[in-house]
Amino acid sequence: MRKIVQTIKDIWSIDELKTKIILTLSFMAIYRFASNVSLPGINMNVAQAALSRQTEGGGILGLLDMFTGGAFAQASVVALGIMPYISASIVVQLMGMAIPYLQKLQKDGESGRKKINQITRWLTIAITAVQGPAYIANIYGLIPSSAFYISGSMFWVSSMVLLTAGTVFAMWLGEKITDKGIGNGISLLIMVGIIARFPSSFIQEVASRTNESNGGLIMILLEVVAWFAVILISIYLVTAVRRVAVQYARKTVAGSIKSVAGARQYIPLKLNSAGVMPIIFAQAIMFAPALLAQSENDTVKTIGMQFQDMFGFWYNLVFALLIIIFSYFYTAITIPTNKMADDLKRSGGFIPGVKPGKDTGDLLDRVLSMITLPGSLFLALVAILPAFVVMTGVQQSWAMFYGGTSLIIMVGVAIDTIQQINSHLLNRHYDGLMKKGTKRKALV
Repeated sequence: MRKIVQTIKDIWSIDELKTKIILTLSFMAIYRFASNVSLPGINMNVAQAALSRQTEGGGILGLLDMFTGGAFAQASVVALGIMPYISASIVVQLMGMAIPYLQKLQKDGESGRKKINQITRWLTIAITAVQGPAYIANIYGLIPSSAFYISGSMFWVSSMVLLTAGTVFAMWLGEKITDKGIGNGISLLIMVGIIARFPSSFIQEVASRTNESNGGLIMILLEVVAWFAVILISIYLVTAVRRVAVQYARKTVAGSIKSVAGARQYIPLKLNSAGVMPIIFAQAIMFAPALLAQSENDTVKTIGMQFQDMFGFWYNLVFALLIIIFSYFYTAITIPTNKMADDLKRSGGFIPGVKPGKDTGDLLDRVLSMITLPGSLFLALVAILPAFVVMTGVQQSWAMFYGGTSLIIMVGVAIDTIQQINSHLLNRHYDGLMKKGTKRKALV
């Protein structure tokens, strides 16, 4: 405990890091406050029960409510959360493979990245303009007319403006956290919404096990142990790497006839290079098939109903396939193996037995493809694990934390945030967050 306290003191002694943490926590608190601000013109005392019934049974809407931290079921101004922005990011990245203009922007460095971000923002507003009316129509279908203070076009226009503003505000908060705070802002906003649902889900599971004589506290203990085991497995999944040996050429020491043997180092290629993004992308796409359940056509409606059950066979099969596809896709666009090979060649490094340049790039690409397969399969398995957990009698809301989107996002975002904090500590000659909290001696 003393070491933990000392580590916290070390973190707090770095003004830059302290400011980033306070800023991040403040922005997340603002987002949570906005999640509880309902759309004007609705009597939430009357509407709350109807909206909660739609999401409390789990399913795709329950998952969306979890991502938004309950904002979806509260008719909040940020009810759509950050999902339109994620959908826009997916569309822009997919179009980047086919549209030459976007491909050029991707190669233009920082200026190109800013232009792509601007395109993504405008596309987010366009997607919100499509999802907003669907959400408002959903409210109209659930809430009794007595719950509305205003109705008709006045309610539609005001709600659309506020939902769009709420999504843009959430997007702005996420970008500000990424630029000025600690961690990936978009992922942190999703994570804080998931964590907000954790206490109530666990309490419901405890009540179910004790009140209904369904195993009692022993089953709760076993579930908690199993939950920690899944967390440990997820941590290994996120942090596992394949090290590729690299040798650097011998160097001649200036002013001496002696030559120094080149150092032997490694290129760490992560088993799951894409992190949590395949899960987020796949989950964003899985919201679309569920909308088919609202169709008038019986066949289309039946198909949509299959995808509304997130614990069903077809939902999890398609979900797992999308995760595998996006793992390869996101790894391919974020890990430039050819650039890594060129940088290695310029610095005098080489992989033993492989020619520098193109051959090195091909080898790195081949190794990355080979390790991405088991990594994506493992990621998909953990993602659909809640469907198997439910079969053991666990409450659906609590089962969502056994793997699935919720756990992977929480673990991935937590590790990424800790790594950023570690980098600040190590740069200031402190031990990392997970080590003992003693100062390191500065190098003279």
